[in-house]
Amino acid sequence: MRASDADRERVAEQLREAMAEGRLDMEEFQERLEATYRARTYGELAPITRDLPASGAPVAPVSTTKRPAAPAGAEWPARIGAEPTSSGAFAFWGGFVRRGRWTISKVFTAFAMWGGGEIDLRDASFEDRETVIRCFTIMGGVQVTVPPDVNVDVSGIGIMGGFGNRGADEGDPAAPRVKITGFALLGGVGVERKVSSAEKLRRKEERRALEMDRRRYHDERRRDRLDAREARRESRRGRR
Repeated sequence: MRASDADRERVAEQLREAMAEGRLDMEEFQERLEATYRARTYGELAPITRDLPASGAPVAPVSTTKRPAAPAGAEWPARIGAEPTSSGAFAFWGGFVRRGRWTISKVFTAFAMWGGGEIDLRDASFEDRETVIRCFTIMGGVQVTVPPDVNVDVSGIGIMGGFGNRGADEGDPAAPRVKITGFALLGGVGVERKVSSAEKLRRKEERRALEMDRRRYHDERRRDRLDAREARRESRRGRR
């Protein structure tokens, strides 16, 4: 079906909102905007916004090709209330790791002396909606990694060491709250936010699908130009 000027303008507005939210940089915004105003059909408009959340104004048939996104926090009820598999970790002249599919207790105590540890909550489940992680280090270090939508409070103290609070922030209201406390003596405790490996893979697949759509779009445009050129040649031959 042929797209109208109004359809193209709705897609352009969605791109402007995505750029304002930081989902697109200026270069990619300009590329997609040019493709939008060149588009002649709904099929050409669809790939341009396939990896973007829908704006307030729907883009008629274009939005039907996109699967509805899961509501924010939809996965958290299934990850809260499980039986804990670990309530603490200890490292002395060595290290410990809590990573992958595991369930953290509502109070988790970590101690590292002349060693280090890693507490990764990106794929973890939680015994309770509120979790307290107590980190104590002496000439050692503990790294705590949380997913982007978890609510994090940091109140630890560093004595001739560091207790980072870079990951302290509010997240999704449906997500658990993690309170990180304790002290670091001649050592450090770091807190950071990262997406999970599964989320990284999902985003990679989305980018790959978008790139395939772009290539398909440019191939179709190239064929259209060649067909138009050939049609003009045939027309000139007919007039001769």
